[in-house]
Amino acid sequence: MQGNREMKRLFVGGLGQGISETDLQNQFGRFGEVSDVEIITRKDDQGNSQKVFAYVNIQITEADLKKCMSILNKTKWKGGTLQIQLAKESFLH
Repeated sequence: MQGNREMKRLFVGGLGQGISETDLQNQFGRFGEVSDVEIITRKDDQGNSQKVFAYVNIQITEADLKKCMSILNKTKWKGGTLQIQLAKESFLH
């Protein structure tokens, strides 16, 4: 059953320090069409990287989204453990 592709914004937490936009595009591109990747690094008071997370905008079907979540969520990848969820809608407003 091929559903309609919808634009979804995914929050991807638990990323390793050396992650790149290309890494994320390749990882999520298996499930849908990645249109945009935004990587955010939070630093502590000394300027050391503490948390790395990203938002991935992707055209994806509901079925592929479920598959993506079940395959990638909580897996170890490039020095981090992925935490994937739909981004909160409030960023749009």
